[in-house]
Amino acid sequence: MLRLTEILGQASEARLAERLHRLEHRGRVERIILGVEDTLRHRLRLKTDHGTDCAIALPRQERLSDGAVLYLDEERGIVVQVTEQAWLGLGARDLESALELGYLAGNMHWTVRFRGPTLLIALRGPEQDYLDRLAPLLASGRVRKADHV
Repeated sequence: MLRLTEILGQASEARLAERLHRLEHRGRVERIILGVEDTLRHRLRLKTDHGTDCAIALPRQERLSDGAVLYLDEERGIVVQVTEQAWLGLGARDLESALELGYLAGNMHWTVRFRGPTLLIALRGPEQDYLDRLAPLLASGRVRKADHV
């Protein structure tokens, strides 16, 4: 098992990019694929896309991000790749419905963003789990699922 205890920098930094580029040509750059929610964690155990068993143990002040370089030597590089966050878009029929939707989202501690009149909820599990929680609002027509997010 490879123990990774620091972030060396970002793959886009000039001092790292050239070395990673050379390793990439030889197929020696491995990726640790993480969901957005895992970037908040400081301790993880997982495998790279090449099958290398890794234990990440970062200090509290460091945070994983897309392109974070966790390992680099002359033979191999290991870089974090964050998958795109999935969002559920919802629109409310009126102000009262919007307030109720906002209250529910806040009470559930869901991560949200706003795009005009659409409330976007970051999906941390199956979309259907969120729709089940919203069933009364959806069934009544006070809230509708947005067509495109």
